[in-house]
Amino acid sequence: MGNQTVAEAFEPLLHAAVGRTSPVRFEFWDGSVIEPVGECAGTMRVRSKDALRHVVWAPGELGVGRAFVSGAVDLDGDIFVLLRALSSTAPRDARLGVDAVWEAFGAARRVGALGRRPPRPAEEALPVRRGLHTKRRDAAAISHHYDVGNDFYELVLGPSMTYSCARFVGSGDDGHQPADATVSLQDAQSAKHDLICRKLGLDARPGMRLLDVGCGWGAMAMHAARTYQAQVVGVTISTAQAELARKRIADAGLSARIEIRLQDYRDLPGEQFDAISSIGMFEHVGSKRAAEYFTTLRGLLRDEGRLLNHAISSPGGSVMNSRGFVGRYVFPDGELMDVGETILAMERAGFEVRDVESLREHYALTLRNWVANLESRWEEAVSLTSEGRARVWRLYMAASALGFEDGGLGLHQVLGVIPAPAGDTGMPATRRAWG
Repeated sequence: MGNQTVAEAFEPLLHAAVGRTSPVRFEFWDGSVIEPVGECAGTMRVRSKDALRHVVWAPGELGVGRAFVSGAVDLDGDIFVLLRALSSTAPRDARLGVDAVWEAFGAARRVGALGRRPPRPAEEALPVRRGLHTKRRDAAAISHHYDVGNDFYELVLGPSMTYSCARFVGSGDDGHQPADATVSLQDAQSAKHDLICRKLGLDARPGMRLLDVGCGWGAMAMHAARTYQAQVVGVTISTAQAELARKRIADAGLSARIEIRLQDYRDLPGEQFDAISSIGMFEHVGSKRAAEYFTTLRGLLRDEGRLLNHAISSPGGSVMNSRGFVGRYVFPDGELMDVGETILAMERAGFEVRDVESLREHYALTLRNWVANLESRWEEAVSLTSEGRARVWRLYMAASALGFEDGGLGLHQVLGVIPAPAGDTGMPATRRAWG
């Protein structure tokens, strides 16, 4: 490439992708640098030619993600500030299509970065072509995401072992305050579980029968049993989750009130419950199975029974397919539905939708807490799983937090009830009963 540095070869492409006023410093393996404009938001270090090879072989977020997971790219500084800076200065007409691919190809050729596809970083879920959302394929997808080590999850999620949006509400909150970042993650998770219990009416009388679909490590079941004396059946298709949930429940002395089953929610015909909670599970169902999902849960509820569906949403819907980073490394087969479509699917299944609440700012705070847990115990996290897996989680959680902050992602609790033949629902007149 003559006397041209890597920075000189890639500067036009970077300007097209992230703008000419980017506050990010780019360092390349040959020591060349593209300096930031204004106050530096952090540094992206492109450590080897493999970073470019990943992008050439998989243009877009998957290639960039692979470069980061493999260690060929590093981010130095506050990852939230860096990711925000990279996206905020990008031109609206950034060349991300065919022209950008050819320009990247040409720049890579000039710096000698073309060659064979580099090895894909470990922990990548390979695409499966058939059987979307069959029981077998769902079990495999869940195993990929959740059966990576309970100790790793405890490090990231904290003692509550709750892998869903918390609710950061201070003691003096009157219902009009923003999410309170001073509330601890554990207290915020407890507040979320308590809100769900009250929305489901478990405070009406002791001994109500609750089904917790996708029960995780048992936190919701334990809160409902301990606080409201509910009789809980929790189902999960993650072996690792079921084993630890049973141990946690036994250690808490709640085994008489809680049964944890390694079971698909579709295998519960003939059982009846007073209430159903589904917290952070609906993202694995898929829009084509939504009708079956809600119809199945409706058939498990008695008259005046309630369902609380707590799920990430996306305006217009979003499929995490095998061409994207999240679909390949985090949530194979995952899908986010528009909350409007979720409500319509519930109504078609026979639910009367009584309440919809957005908690997206709370999920941003939850994710920031999880990233802080991971970063503060990085070496331990790597030893519990692998550096690649830890990198996947750092990138995915930080990017997701920004998505919730800017509204690209949502989190909605949708409460439905099965009216009795006379139209009775047992619902309170206002939300005041929930606090």
